[in-house]
Amino acid sequence: MTMNFDYRNPYRCTRLPVFARNVVATSHPLAAQAGLAVLQRGGNAVDAAIATAAALTVVEPVSNGLGSDAFCILWDGQALHGLNASGRAPMAWTPGYFFDRYGTQAQTPPKRGVDSITVPGAVSGWMALSERFGALPFASLMQGAIELAEGGCCVPMVVQQKWAMAAPELKPLPGFAATFLPYGRAPTVGECFRFPAAARALRAIAATRGESFYRGEIAQAMANFVQQHGGALTPADLAAHQPEWVRPVSRNYRGYTLHEIPPNGQGIAALMALGIVERFDLASLPVDGPLAQHIQIEAMKLAFADVYRFVADPGSMELSVEQLLSDDYLASRARLIDLERAQEFRCGDPLQAHRTGGTVYLSSADASGMMVSFIQSNYLGFGSGCVEPAFGISLQNRGHGFSLNPHSPNVVAPGKRPFHTIIPAFLTQLDQPVMSFGVMGANMQPQGHMQTLVRMLDHGQNPQAACDAPRWCFDHALEINVEASMDPGTVLGLSQRGHRTTVLHNSYQDFGAGQFVWRLGEPRLEGYVAASDSRRDGHAVGC
Repeated sequence: MTMNFDYRNPYRCTRLPVFARNVVATSHPLAAQAGLAVLQRGGNAVDAAIATAAALTVVEPVSNGLGSDAFCILWDGQALHGLNASGRAPMAWTPGYFFDRYGTQAQTPPKRGVDSITVPGAVSGWMALSERFGALPFASLMQGAIELAEGGCCVPMVVQQKWAMAAPELKPLPGFAATFLPYGRAPTVGECFRFPAAARALRAIAATRGESFYRGEIAQAMANFVQQHGGALTPADLAAHQPEWVRPVSRNYRGYTLHEIPPNGQGIAALMALGIVERFDLASLPVDGPLAQHIQIEAMKLAFADVYRFVADPGSMELSVEQLLSDDYLASRARLIDLERAQEFRCGDPLQAHRTGGTVYLSSADASGMMVSFIQSNYLGFGSGCVEPAFGISLQNRGHGFSLNPHSPNVVAPGKRPFHTIIPAFLTQLDQPVMSFGVMGANMQPQGHMQTLVRMLDHGQNPQAACDAPRWCFDHALEINVEASMDPGTVLGLSQRGHRTTVLHNSYQDFGAGQFVWRLGEPRLEGYVAASDSRRDGHAVGC
């Protein structure tokens, strides 16, 4: 008998952390299980991450897909590695290309449609990780995702809510309704969604170790589809794509070191914010009190003011990462914070200071000590809204992240990577791994990195508690959003300091969602503690 349950829970749900020697934590339980199955077959944490990432393209298509970008930071047992698997602009893209199509008043490429599509990089990230660090055959890592795509998966609550919200806007776009509105509407909670086109793509990716995606039948299908609908993506754009191994950028905080992917991503914002708040004795303040939150908000605003002005594809940046992370510069920024008053901040002058003195995220870890922090996203919900029908490729809209202002370091150019919001993170201590983690959700990501680390490192909260704690999210100017679960006294205290606070109830949509895997000691003996954010459908699993 069918029961029409009300799936909204009127009670606060507290999750407990998971303890195991092999773990996977991500935003969908079936994807976490796909990664765990690989670990149980003898795969390592990299194999598990790839299998989980592939499954997420099927079970959480709102947030990511085969047409996404990806980034990764991993500890291989000896050293830390970074991978930038973000795609570039089609070679036809210039400001003039967009001015001709959308008028000279356009400030960015469009938010949706074929002129928002950049080269998708996620699959290349899977390929690179498997080739360098994987233990199992690449084809075997696609099996869980293929089975989910062919057999179908029941749609959970948060995914369904996001799906239903996106449907009206995206329904007219090429390929969207045929793929993602199988009944003429979004699936309902618990309804089975089958994705045979994606299964076809995943089989081709498995059989060719991903080559078909960039230089074979899938690449040709994507280029034909985009050009058929008036876009610029070509087979040559796809064939030219290569992921890039990078050195993570880092900064010390309270005896630990936070590592982020360098620009073209916004991870440096978290490093800058922590470099500002370390000037204040947060541990002496009540963890949920208004002053501690005020200091963090102001630090984040200062960091964003610089990031939005200076960060872009590295070859286009006017300043170096080292200049932006200079101790002298961050100390000068910290001195701008008024403990009693919220302020609007403009970008600073790192050179003068030196002279004077955007998703799905997963974390996996194994008993050998390998740990993986991996993130992939099609940017806004369902990306461009354009779906290549033969292989079910939901193409991202990262092109919207470019500027058309010729004076911006992030101005669009042929083969250039846009400013990116998605950022995996990693924590070490004395050059040894401590935690792989990330918080999804556009510009909430560096804000989530800072807020959760302050809770863990300044106040000793365990990863699940730090993950579940109420959050704020800086919007613009003096505007901030706060979760409805935040203490009313704290909200009042922030308002009295001049923050224009808006209390929001859609936590899953507005405040990001994180996954955290903290190493307790020698993995074979003590293992890990894993946390999964209650704001999403996710789960942490272990064996």
